Amino acid sequence: MENVFDVLKKRGFIKQTVYEDELYELLGSKKVSFYVGFDPTADSLHIGHYIPIMAMAWMQKYGHKPVALIGGGTAMIGDPSGRSDMRSMMTRETIDHNCACFRKQMGRFIDFEGDNAALMVNNADWLLNLNYIGFLREIGVHFSVNKMLTAECFKTRMEKGLSFLEFNYMLMQGYDFLKLYKDYGVCLQLGGDDQWSNMLAGANLIRKKEGGQAYAMTFTLLLTSEGKKMGKTAKGALWLDENKTSPYEFYQYFRNVEDVKVEECMRLLTFMDLDEIRELTRYNDERMNAAKERLAFEVTKLVHGEQKAREAEKQARAAFGSGNIEDMQTVTVDGSLEYVSEMLVAAGLAKSKGEAKRLIEGGGVYINDEKITDAFAVLPDAVRKEGEFILHKGKKSHLKIILK
Repeated sequence: MENVFDVLKKRGFIKQTVYEDELYELLGSKKVSFYVGFDPTADSLHIGHYIPIMAMAWMQKYGHKPVALIGGGTAMIGDPSGRSDMRSMMTRETIDHNCACFRKQMGRFIDFEGDNAALMVNNADWLLNLNYIGFLREIGVHFSVNKMLTAECFKTRMEKGLSFLEFNYMLMQGYDFLKLYKDYGVCLQLGGDDQWSNMLAGANLIRKKEGGQAYAMTFTLLLTSEGKKMGKTAKGALWLDENKTSPYEFYQYFRNVEDVKVEECMRLLTFMDLDEIRELTRYNDERMNAAKERLAFEVTKLVHGEQKAREAEKQARAAFGSGNIEDMQTVTVDGSLEYVSEMLVAAGLAKSKGEAKRLIEGGGVYINDEKITDAFAVLPDAVRKEGEFILHKGKKSHLKIILK
């Protein structure tokens, strides 16, 4: 069987590794237990978690054992990585609820049952009852403050003031790796490239303290062509929970990705064959639309299941004129609303009346086929009498509105 390292490399996952030759040989000759950490600061995973979860799925397909580490203990401190402010602390009850939500969502990608079942563990089980003096003597002695201060994860926080609470985060994440190494035989940590400093700290701690083999591998961050993180929508993050981001919205996000990012998204976010991906994305013309539809369908199917992916596909095609209008995404709004701007807000196409008015004045709003240009336009009587209409915002947002 092909080495999973080669699979991840070909698909573009791997950004950085440590002791790469050793790791390559290990992954090709033994079944390795590895882990990925998840910060339970919300009750849903989002698109930023997607690539590590896909990597876990590939690793499991090749016989390696995934351990999903939920940071129930570290979430009570807050990870300073990539932050310019201090994260708010959470209660144990909230964290436990979020953990249960994560397991359900991860279950679409990785198997928690069977011979090579994934594990989910919570670092609150060992961090919350630590003896502080014992921890400093056992773990703190292996960390250099001078070296820690050069870590990328602390730099942005240093400008505004890094609390001692947050400064402990690297030690605790390193201790997590050590604990998983000793209790579950975990010798590899996977994660986003913004976690590199913390991951190295854990691998080095195991090598210093236990004299064992320990490795770290980081993944590419999914970025736009402008270098910004993908996954930001007008409503905020792109969530895997359909109550936060509907399957239609999720589908539409990937249907509308930049042409230059389609191939990369297919490689990283689907299980599609690489030859098929190359064939679908080799055109730089209107045929790229078919590739985008396929990408959107495959990603939505993985997250929400095939049925909801098919429904989202139908809704999108109806909205853009290539399908049945009856399949279009439908929103019911209060029929007593008078102004078009109010309709935009009620339908979720604008955050406020002010934003709605600016959209109208910018020429981006249509009711059925009629362009609305007056910011104070009222819904036409004929449309109101009909009881339903198509509301368009720009080229990408189209909803069937039903008045109640």
